[in-house]
Amino acid sequence: MRRFILPLLLTLTLALAACSAAAPIPDQTAPQPDSVSTESASPSGNEASASADLTRTDQQGAVTLEVTPLNLDNPSDQLEFDVALDTHSVDLSMDLAALATLSTDTGITVQAALWDAPRGGHHVAGKLIFPATNDGKSILDGATKLTLTIVDVDVPSRVLEWELN
Repeated sequence: MRRFILPLLLTLTLALAACSAAAPIPDQTAPQPDSVSTESASPSGNEASASADLTRTDQQGAVTLEVTPLNLDNPSDQLEFDVALDTHSVDLSMDLAALATLSTDTGITVQAALWDAPRGGHHVAGKLIFPATNDGKSILDGATKLTLTIVDVDVPSRVLEWELN
C-alpha cells in the first residue's frame, strides 16, 4: 500500500504545480470571488497603459474572463477584442462567438461573428470579433457606452462595459 502512496502524491503535486504556476496569485486584501471590474478608461499617453485601462475582468464562478478591446478608435469593418479565459475546473471548448453579443446605449445589438482561439483546455486566449456595422451604419455612431454580454460560461451572464468618447 505504501509503495502506491508516494507515486500518487508526487503525481498530484506535479499536476497542481503545473496549473498553479500559470495562475496569478490573488490579492489577499480584496475580495476576489464573484467580482467584476469595470473601471472606466483613463487617458494616457502610453499605448500599453491605455490598453490596460480598457481591460475588463470578470471573476464570477470558476472562470476568470479578461477582455481588452483592440480597435474601438478605428474599427474598420469589424470590432476586435482580446479575450483570455482562465480556470482550473471548467472545460473551455465552447464557441464564444455563439455566446457573445455587443450592444450600445443607442439600442443596437450584434452577435459575435468569430471566436478565433484554440478549443479546450483551462487557459484559452483568442480574438472575439464582431461586425462594426449594422444595416450599413457603424454601430458606434452616437453611442456613449458599449456593452459586451457573454452567457453560459460557468455563470448565466457576464456583462462588461466601456464608456466611449
